[in-house]
Amino acid sequence: MTGNIYDQPALALFEELLAAPSPSGREEGIAAIIRDKARGWGYTPETDGIGNVMVRLPGVVADAPLCCVSAHMDEIGMVITHIEADGTLRVDRSGGLLPWKLGEGPVQILGDEENVVGVLSMGSTHTAGAADRKITWEDVRVMTGLSPAQLDAAGIRPGSTAVPVRAGRGPILFGDPADPLVAAWTFDDRMGCVALLRVLQALHESGAQPRIPWLVAFTTREEGGADGAKVLAQRERPEVFISIDGCPMPPGAPLALDGRPGIWSKDRLIHYDQRLVRALRAAARAAGTDLQPVAYDNAASDASLVASVGGAPRVACFGQVRENSHGYEVARLSVFDNLYKTLWQFVTTWEGN
Repeated sequence: MTGNIYDQPALALFEELLAAPSPSGREEGIAAIIRDKARGWGYTPETDGIGNVMVRLPGVVADAPLCCVSAHMDEIGMVITHIEADGTLRVDRSGGLLPWKLGEGPVQILGDEENVVGVLSMGSTHTAGAADRKITWEDVRVMTGLSPAQLDAAGIRPGSTAVPVRAGRGPILFGDPADPLVAAWTFDDRMGCVALLRVLQALHESGAQPRIPWLVAFTTREEGGADGAKVLAQRERPEVFISIDGCPMPPGAPLALDGRPGIWSKDRLIHYDQRLVRALRAAARAAGTDLQPVAYDNAASDASLVASVGGAPRVACFGQVRENSHGYEVARLSVFDNLYKTLWQFVTTWEGN
C-alpha cells in the first residue's frame, strides 16, 4: 500500500514540519513554521529567550490555575566533535541516537552560514572480524569532500549538528489498507507538535473556549535534558504540565500498535500524577478510544524532567505508541487521530480537578 499522505491531516502537517531539520539547539526552522501557522489562525505566538514558542488560551474560568500542554520541537541527531585534516568529521550523538539505527548514508550538516551534505561512514567490511564488530560512535565518521577551510567558511565547527537528509525520512504508509501502519525517521516529537497544532486550528475554526486557561508550548532542547521545558515551567509556574510525546515499546512493555495512544504512569525519574492519568484516560474514552498505561525504567520526558526541578506540582505524559524508537519509527495510522481527539476532549472540557 502506498496511499496519499495528503489525505491524512496529521501526516500532511507532519511532512511540513519534516522540511525543517531541528536537532537540539537548532529549532529555529520548525519554530518559524509553527509561528506562521499560529498567526494564520489568529493567535499571537510568543517566543522566549531559549526559543520556546507559546500560545496562551484564556479559559472560561479566567482565574483558574494555569495548565500547560507541551511538545518539543527538537529531534535526535549528531554533533561534530572534531574536524580531521582532510575535512572528515568525527561525531557523537545528540540526544538518544545510536549509530546502528542509522547505517551509512547522506546527512545534512547545519552550519552557521550554510548547510552541507555529507555521507555517514563506518568503514570497510573487507576487514578481519568485521562481521562481529560492535559499532560505536568512535567508529563513525562523516565524509564531506571539503577542506577544513571550506567547512569553516560554511560555519561548520565542533558543536555543529547533523541529521539524516529529508529524502530518506518518509513518511510512508504500508500494510492493511483498512488499518494501515505509518513509518518515518522519528515521529519524536514532531507528531506531538502536530497534535498541538491540530487543537489550535480546531479551536480557531470552532470558536470553542477551554474551561480553564491553557499555555500551549512548543519547547526546545528536550533531547539534551528538557532545557526549554524547565525554563518555561520555572518562569510560568503552571499547576499542571502535560507533555505530548511518543510511547516507545521496549521488550515486555504492555503496549500494542492497535491505534490506542499510550500514557506514562512511571519513568526512571518519577511516578506521574495518578489523578491526571485517570482524568486523561476518561477523556480518551469520551473521545471513543483509550490510553494504554505503561511504566518505564529507562526513559524520561519533558514532564518528568520539569517535575524533577520543581517546575510543576502535577505532571503527565501521553502520546502515540511507536515501535523502533529513535530510529525508523512505526505506528498505527489511527493513533494520530485518537491522540488528537483525546487532547481536544481534555483541553476543551477539563476543569482542573
